[in-house]
Amino acid sequence: MTHLKKLFVLTMAVALVVAIAPGLLAVEVENISEGALKVNINKASVDELCELKYIGSKLAERIVQYRTEHGPFETAEDIMKVRGIGQKVLDANKGIMTVD
Repeated sequence: MTHLKKLFVLTMAVALVVAIAPGLLAVEVENISEGALKVNINKASVDELCELKYIGSKLAERIVQYRTEHGPFETAEDIMKVRGIGQKVLDANKGIMTVD
């Protein structure tokens, strides 16, 4: 191959990588984000529970106190048994909370 053809092939390969790379990176970041958003309400600390929407330190402390007194939550919906937590909090965090 001549020098010009090699340069052309190399340029096209770089252009292809540049065109495809952002899509690949976006998928990876999305998967990392999904995994990072899970909060196990049976094991989370007060600080970790504060990561949930509408949960401040007082509610987080109540969650920890509730599970200490009553045992682990069987479902994410059981968090509504904690005083001060209602449907709004559940709906905002339903895809984030886990009991596994």
